[in-house]
This record gives sequence, structure tokens and C-alpha cells, in this order.
Amino acid sequence: MKKLIKKAAIGMVAFFVVAASGPVFAAVGDQGVDWSRYNGYYGNFGYDHDKFAIAQIGGTYGGSFVDQATYSTQVASAIAQGKRAHTYIWYQVGGSQEVAKAALDRYLPKIQTPKNSIVALDYESGASGDKQANTDAILYGMRRVKAAGYTPMYYSYKPYTLANVNYKQIIKEFPNSLWIAAYPNYEVTPVPNYSFFPSMDGISVFQFTSTYVAGGLDGNVDLTGITDKGYEDGNATKPDTDTPATDDGKDANEVTPSEIQEGMTVTIKFSATNYSTGQAIPKWVKENSYKVLQKSGNKVLLDNIMSWVAANDVQALDIGGSNSSGNTQSHIVQSGDTLSGIASNWGTNWQELARQNSLSNPNIIYTGQVIRFTGGQSGVTSRSYIVRSGDNLSSIASRLRTTVQSLVSMNGISNPNLIYAGQTLNY
Repeated sequence: MKKLIKKAAIGMVAFFVVAASGPVFAAVGDQGVDWSRYNGYYGNFGYDHDKFAIAQIGGTYGGSFVDQATYSTQVASAIAQGKRAHTYIWYQVGGSQEVAKAALDRYLPKIQTPKNSIVALDYESGASGDKQANTDAILYGMRRVKAAGYTPMYYSYKPYTLANVNYKQIIKEFPNSLWIAAYPNYEVTPVPNYSFFPSMDGISVFQFTSTYVAGGLDGNVDLTGITDKGYEDGNATKPDTDTPATDDGKDANEVTPSEIQEGMTVTIKFSATNYSTGQAIPKWVKENSYKVLQKSGNKVLLDNIMSWVAANDVQALDIGGSNSSGNTQSHIVQSGDTLSGIASNWGTNWQELARQNSLSNPNIIYTGQVIRFTGGQSGVTSRSYIVRSGDNLSSIASRLRTTVQSLVSMNGISNPNLIYAGQTLNY
């Protein structure tokens, strides 16, 4: 194992020497994130230097389809913030080309990222016992992605891949098409640790952590410039082709501070330092999105945090339109309200309200807080996981491709360090 790690580290050094002396790609070394529905309608970046996001459009769970209602707004949000947006499909097809065909038939026509952008197949569960059949199902999907005009990639973990897939067949047909995850631990990891780089050929994107920031977020690094695909010279606001989502993102990107209006969704720029009151803005506040409740002069009042911020310090993520399928309702918390009581009035549950409003502690809501609920979300279903001996929330969140914060919110966990074997967690 030590020899493999050492060879991998030497290989990475050699790669960057070659990259530096050869053609220079705008995206070599760029960091970015990947999103599922757990990252909300507008996604969240970890750092100002993030350059790309890969959003889940949906996928197949052995033939049952789950569409992600968050997909198109996440794509638009990434473009609005000057990031390159790409797509991935949850690809639990086992070794079945029939299931693979149904998945590609369903999702390829729905892709909102530009032509030539990445469309990755997320193959990390449900493999059959036939390694060649699994490989053939993956290759079938990647060929379909390429034929549709996109850049195919394969996502998984190294041990899972070696156990279930003949990956060298993949990179023989699609060189440098692997997106592989490997984490040294579950501590907050803002930059990749190449000592733990998975020693495989053909890797273009390295997912180096599921705890990019506190609370959980996948962090990735582009090793070859592949995340430039679909964008003019790597310029996120100039996709090679337009889609409704990228057009929405470009429109939002062009909103000036004076044009920020009530009802728009915004994010606080990472360069912002203080609220209008002079108090310092915590980093975690800049990782989320907010509705503008009021505008006064050059200041805007943001929901959830109920704080005034200079309009120059926010970036519009939309131009005030609907952010999902279904109707959005809002409620201003009154004295004596509980999240369960508000949820009951809307015919939902407190876990869903906690998720939609990014409430880290669902037992703490305050008078005057705005709670929103969007109904009619296609594919937003709850599943459960039974805690095993040795589990912790970080490892479970990574396995389930969600976040620690989401697990805490959905399950009413007061101490994230205290879970027990046999406990059922909804996600």
C-alpha cells in the first residue's frame, strides 16, 4: 500500500510538470463541487475559488426513476455565479443494458447544461455479479452520452470499481474519463491531499473529500481541463450552446446591485466582510442562498438570517421567478409556533420544512422568521438507513451522498456525535 501511495504521489508531481510545460488549460487544478437535491434549489459552493458544479438530474434505482426537481435551478445558479455547470446521472443499472437504455432515454433529452459539457454516470451501487455485464452497461451509457453531443464520464470509488468493473476497457475507449472519489478522513478538507490520490489510470476529476466545508459538501479537483468542456475558453457565462437553465443563469448574472428586487434569490459574495450593521459575516452564511424580503436604498433584507446586507455584496441567482415545480407558501413565525405545527397546516412534515429552509436545528425557530414550503416536488422521497456499529454521521452522509447537516435536520439529532447501532435515519 505504501508503495502504491508513493507512486501515486510521484505520478501527480510528474503530471503537473507535464501540464505546466505543455498546453495550458484554463481548468487544470480548478476546484469545484457536485450537487444533489440535498444541496437545495440553488446549490452551495464552499469557496470563492470554486469554478464548477456538477448537478444531479436524477437517476435510476434498479429501474425506478427519481427525478431531481433541483436540477435546472442548480444549473442556472452555477452560471449566475460565473461557474461552469455540468450534469451527472445516478446510474444504478447493474449489468442491464435494458435498464441503462431506459435511463438514457429518459434523461438525455432533459439535460440543461450545454452541448459538450460533462454528463457523468454515477455507478456506485447495485452492481451485478457479472463484471463484464456491468462494464458493458457502463460503456453503453457512455456511448449514448457521446452520441448525444456531451462529454461522457464514469464516477465511482476505486475499491468499488476494481471489484465490479473492468475499468481499463472504459479508458481504452474513453481516455481520461474517470471521476474517482477517495477521502483520507472526514475532517474539513479545503484542498486535495495527493498522498491519497487513487492510483488508477485515466482520472480527470478527483473527488478528494465529502467534507469540503463543515456540515458536508463534496470537493473535487479538475486534473486535465475537462470541466472547460461546453464553455468558450472556460468562461462559465458563455456556454457553447444555450439551454433554458443557462439562459436563466446568464440573465441573473447580469443583474446589477441597483436591480436587485424583493422576491429574488441571492447569495452573499465570498468577498463580503460585514453586514450593514458592521458585524462580521460568518463563512457559513456565504455558502447558502436567501430570498430578498425587503430593499431599502442600497441594502437588502435576507430571509432566514433576517439581516441587512449591502446590495453590492450579493449576487442574484434568479430574476424573481419560480424556483421549482409546485407552489411556494410562506409563513412568518409567531410566538408559540413550532415547526411541526407549521408543517401540519401545510400537509407536510417538519423534516421537509427543515430541509427546504436549511434549518440546522429544527427545534430552534424564532418570532419573525420566514418559513417557506414548496409543494409538488417530483422525486423528493424519503428513504431510511439503519446505523451499523462503527458508523458516524460523516461516513453515513458520504455513503448516502447527502450531508451531515441534512441528516441532522431530517432526524432531529441534537448531538451529531451521538448515534447508535440500530438507529433508523431518514435521508
